[in-house]
Formats: sequence, structure tokens, C-alpha cells
Amino acid sequence: MAACPSCDCQSELGFDIKMAFQPIVNVHDKNVFAFEALVRGANGEGAGEVLSRVNDSNKYTFDQTCRMTAIETAARIQLPSKVSINFMPNAIYEPETCLAQTLKTARKTGLPRENIIFEVTEHEKVENHSLLVDVFKTYREHGFLTAIDDFGEGYAGLNLLADFQPDLLKIDMKLIRNIHEDRIKKALFSAVQRAAEELGITLVAEGIETIDEYYYLKYNGVELMQGYLFQKPEIEAYTIPDFECLKR
Repeated sequence: MAACPSCDCQSELGFDIKMAFQPIVNVHDKNVFAFEALVRGANGEGAGEVLSRVNDSNKYTFDQTCRMTAIETAARIQLPSKVSINFMPNAIYEPETCLAQTLKTARKTGLPRENIIFEVTEHEKVENHSLLVDVFKTYREHGFLTAIDDFGEGYAGLNLLADFQPDLLKIDMKLIRNIHEDRIKKALFSAVQRAAEELGITLVAEGIETIDEYYYLKYNGVELMQGYLFQKPEIEAYTIPDFECLKR
């Protein structure tokens, strides 16, 4: 069994991070399904600035630190729903070994495994496709939910979906932007939606910014949505959206 050099998190990351939380809302039930944990710098710096400091020498420690910080912060602020945590697919050597610290932190904080979602973004080119599939399967075996983030924008795409069907499929915001007035985007979204339904996968529409995008997606059967229309990310805090504000 290969060992991750930093899964014990004894290595120092070299900089501090915090987590911001943005709700993923169920627009049908008018409640919060989950909060996505988004990395921020110690002084509120954006994710881009934080990620610019991640390299091959610290990505393993960074990935583990993000997981633990997200779980510990969610427990401390008493997040009232699931927490969705991004992970770096190329920062994992062996699924079981690299999950050990996550399981330990969840037990220590009392955060139930079924309240944790692990999502992989398509932005990072996957160096070992079969390993990522094994990672997802291992997470599911341990009771975690799984998600593919930014679907349709990056590297993984249909090839990953063919080998592993996650619980959630998060549609990239570029496909969502102004979808109500774009014939091509409507057709592409409809095709993804039909495939997800046949595979038993729940769709999440990301990056909702306008009331028109919201109503188009809602009237076309999308229940889970995320975006600035509902709530911006808040550092080490959360807010339940006011669904009454979504009325025309």
C-alpha cells in the first residue's frame, strides 16, 4: 500500500486558511440542502490567491488541511445541513490511507459521514483516471456522498461519468449563464438532465445570478441550485437564504 507523505498532516502548510460557506438550496422544499466549503486566506483572500500558493511540494498537505478545516469549522459553527468539500484528485496516493485523517476528524467533531459530500472539480487535469474512480468508490463505501463539480467545463467530463456515477452532478456556471435566452445552452442542458435522470444522479445548477436563470431552471425541474442570487459565501459563518425574495 502506497503511503501519502503528508496524510498525517505533520507537514506545515506554510500559510493559514479559513473556510467560507455558500448554500446549495432546494428550491422546491425551500430549504438548504448543503453548504459548500470554499477556501479563503487567513485575511479573507480569495480562492485564486490561496491556490496560487499550492504546488507539487505542498498539495498533499493543502488537500488534507482543507478537508480538516472544513469539517472542524462546520462543526464549530453548527452548520445546519450537509457540508460539501472539494478535494484535489492529484493529491491522493491511496484512497483508504488518504482518507484516514478525514475519518478521524469527522469522529472527533461528531460530524456524521452522511452529512459530508466530497466533490472533485473538472478544472484540474486528472493524472490517474482509474485511481480517481477508486477514490470515489471508497468514499461511497465509507458513507460519504460524492459529486462532480463544474461538469461540462474541464477535463473529466463524460469519461469519468461513464466509469463512476456520483450522487450529485454540478453543472458549470458557463452553461447556466443566461440559459433562459440561449437555444444551444437549453439543448445541451436538457441532454445532460435526461442522462442524469436515467443514471439516478441529482443535478445541481451552479452560478445562479439572475431571477430569470432561476425561474427557467426551476420550471424545467431543477431542484438544487447554488449561486449569488441566493447567498454569497461567508467566512466561518452561514446564512439561510430568504426564499421570499425570489418571487417576481
